[in-house]
Amino acid sequence: MGDPTGEAKSEALRLDFDRRLMLQFRGSVITSNGGLLAYREMDDVLALTASGGGRLAEPRTGQNRRHLLVGLLRQSVFGRLAGYEDVDDAGRLCRDPAMRWVVGGRAPMGRAASASQMGRFETEWLARPENLAALADLPGQWIDTVHQRRQPRVIVLDMDSSESPTYGDQEGSAYNGHFGCTCYHPLLPERRAPSARRSA
Repeated sequence: MGDPTGEAKSEALRLDFDRRLMLQFRGSVITSNGGLLAYREMDDVLALTASGGGRLAEPRTGQNRRHLLVGLLRQSVFGRLAGYEDVDDAGRLCRDPAMRWVVGGRAPMGRAASASQMGRFETEWLARPENLAALADLPGQWIDTVHQRRQPRVIVLDMDSSESPTYGDQEGSAYNGHFGCTCYHPLLPERRAPSARRSA
């Protein structure tokens, strides 16, 4: 009789698994960002990030570009949409299967942009004056694109104030219970369209 642990004296431990059962580590193909794929489908239909990426000035010279500007823009926009606050999260997101699919280009078969690539994109390339001007125009253009497909029946303007945390005894700052911190709490000025008229 063999050893109760499964080993015989003459041969190594051999376990009899059901051959239909396969054990593999597949952590690299698991994502918690699957909801982004529905947004990417909508983005493809409306061509929002494609049009935005086309308006950005390419600061890079040379041919060795792993990701196009539109892919970097998608990674930035969709990362914020998923709740990732800054480029530090790109270190993990570059391997995320949903984010790689969202970025497009070569990313689905490789990786999305790394934290250093996203840092350069957001702090250097987007900060160029021509790209800042293009970015300032994008929200209005995207809204117009959506409205061309379906006119809204109602428009709701949600006007909020903004908190700016302070540290120490800075003049004009006060504790705000809603935000749970000492901060400046300015009201954002109302912006009107140039054609809007004020009533008397």
